[in-house]
Amino acid sequence: MRLFRADPAAPHHTRNPSALTSFVDEVYATLSRLFAYVAVLALFVVLGNYLWKQLPDATAMAAPAAASWSPAGRTAPAFAVSRLDLQDKTEAYEIFRHPEGGRKDVFRWADGAPVAELEIYRPGGEAMGPAVTEIAGRLDPNGVRELEAAGIVDSKFGSVTLLRPGRQDGDGACLGFLKQADAPDLRISGWTCQGTSLPARRAAIVCMLNRLTLLAAGNDPRLAALFAHAELKRTDCVTSGAPALSADWVMGSENPRLRGAL
Repeated sequence: MRLFRADPAAPHHTRNPSALTSFVDEVYATLSRLFAYVAVLALFVVLGNYLWKQLPDATAMAAPAAASWSPAGRTAPAFAVSRLDLQDKTEAYEIFRHPEGGRKDVFRWADGAPVAELEIYRPGGEAMGPAVTEIAGRLDPNGVRELEAAGIVDSKFGSVTLLRPGRQDGDGACLGFLKQADAPDLRISGWTCQGTSLPARRAAIVCMLNRLTLLAAGNDPRLAALFAHAELKRTDCVTSGAPALSADWVMGSENPRLRGAL
């Protein structure tokens, strides 16, 4: 009888390669998922670290923007307006300071409604906004923020630019004014609705500026020199007539609109 030997290893070798391959695939898949997880986690760590380092810079940039003017109630007055023809009006004198060093001394007169305002601005390190826009906003907070030239008048500080709202009639418009000094860096501005005509309001502005006096210059000798020199050119107020105007036709009593809007 012929005997046949069975190969006992044959069934074993046909199964092991498949099982081993499946095991290796599972290992690779697990390692791949673990690597992806670690990579995403590392990305979040790096991103969080970057944002944390940028936080102080963002705070430092936002701090100046948040800085604003605040009342300086205990600061001694530096200016005065003497014998102004607004005795029957309520007068207020406020001082504002900026964290960057600027100072504003503001006079306001009212008779129920605001009548006039005078601001002496000594800038510090803060950014200064456009003067004409600021005057327009103070003259009429809810009105047109556009002013046009309304001539030039002479005061003890020299020539002063006059401004008026561009959409109002000449006789009915309040007048703004602006005087910029370079030494020291000083801006005198404001507005008035006193008087019933443009000549009367021009005269009121000249009178207001001529009666502005310095009480204390602090440690600024240039400010003291500016007012001392201005006092030599001070004239008496003439509230009933037109103030002294340049002979130039552009600055005449009618102040034509040829100068355009500012």
